[in-house]
Amino acid sequence: MGIHENLLGGPPPTELPDDPQPRELLAGGTAPADVAAKYPTSSLAWAQLADEAFEGGRVVESYAYARTGYHRGLDALRRSGWKGHGPVPWEHEPNRGFLRALHGLARAAQAIGENEEYERCSQFLKDSSPTAAQTLG
Repeated sequence: MGIHENLLGGPPPTELPDDPQPRELLAGGTAPADVAAKYPTSSLAWAQLADEAFEGGRVVESYAYARTGYHRGLDALRRSGWKGHGPVPWEHEPNRGFLRALHGLARAAQAIGENEEYERCSQFLKDSSPTAAQTLG
């Protein structure tokens, strides 16, 4: 039995296709804004922008970046067969940009007092990937 087989008969895990160029540019030190401009569909670039803005105290900016990465990720998930629920494993590296954007959106929503959005995004993260929820805090 594979590690991701669902014993409850739910939807199979969704694994986004790999898009190594943005990840490699970010790992090599290219500014996230430059990566997002060149690869605007990269949730990872938007998530990194959200993290930097949040760490810099620019919470509304972080919220906007995270929301962009979240929506780009939803688009990619749907193209990959995702039906609105089911596992999005953190263990599959190409999923991490979406999961990080979702976490960033929850974090920024909480910081601006948008509690309903915070709760929804936090639950969505836990439902999608308990590992991501644990790893990202």
